[in-house]
Amino acid sequence: MGNPDKIIETIKKNKIKPKPKWLFNLSNISVWVIYFLFVLIGAISFSIILFAIQQTDFELLSHIGHSKLELFLSILPFFWLVLLIIFIFGSLYAIYYSQKGYKFTFSKLIAINVGLSIIIGTAFFIGGGAAWFENAFAIRTGFYESIQKRKEKIWQNPDKGNLAGVIYKVKNEILEFNDFDKNKWTIYIDSAFVANAVSLEKGEKIKITGFKIDDKTFKAKEIYPWGGKEMRKKMRKRRNKN
Repeated sequence: MGNPDKIIETIKKNKIKPKPKWLFNLSNISVWVIYFLFVLIGAISFSIILFAIQQTDFELLSHIGHSKLELFLSILPFFWLVLLIIFIFGSLYAIYYSQKGYKFTFSKLIAINVGLSIIIGTAFFIGGGAAWFENAFAIRTGFYESIQKRKEKIWQNPDKGNLAGVIYKVKNEILEFNDFDKNKWTIYIDSAFVANAVSLEKGEKIKITGFKIDDKTFKAKEIYPWGGKEMRKKMRKRRNKN
């Protein structure tokens, strides 16, 4: 008995039936859905890392007493960095075991997957999606601390000359000010440098360098915008007016 006859005999004996074509098609579609889902989550993770870099305030390092590495690590969301790595490799695995995965070399798969995550993630970040998604994620989960909260902790240090919060009253050369811990401050701003992007008006979020006079009084040397979504909105409004 030749090999073909043996195969036929085995099929008859074990009552093996061919699987329908739609099952293979469904399996292949499922692999591609998983692949694009992995790429999407990787892209979101990358966009949030970009958002963290944007919020790090490297230009103010000399004022807040942190090295570049220390400051970046204090804000960098390691949770999203780990997710980025996991989902990039997850997407590699999914595409490699797809119906046509054998056509791609490992280096080509890496280039495609990382490239897609960077392109989609950058577009998501530019559109403001990273800040919104990261904040929504922090609100809906009990274990994750948002980038904005980390940034607030860095700037909430009046003993070392750093303060941030919201203006609630402006009078002459004095700001009445609430920090992010809801403490009220009187800020003297005479002779202080005020960045062009700052509007000294009620509701404005700002960060200040200077020195603490007492527990409720602060002398400002430099005033900068808090940054983020509110600043972008304000700059757009200014451009529209002009």
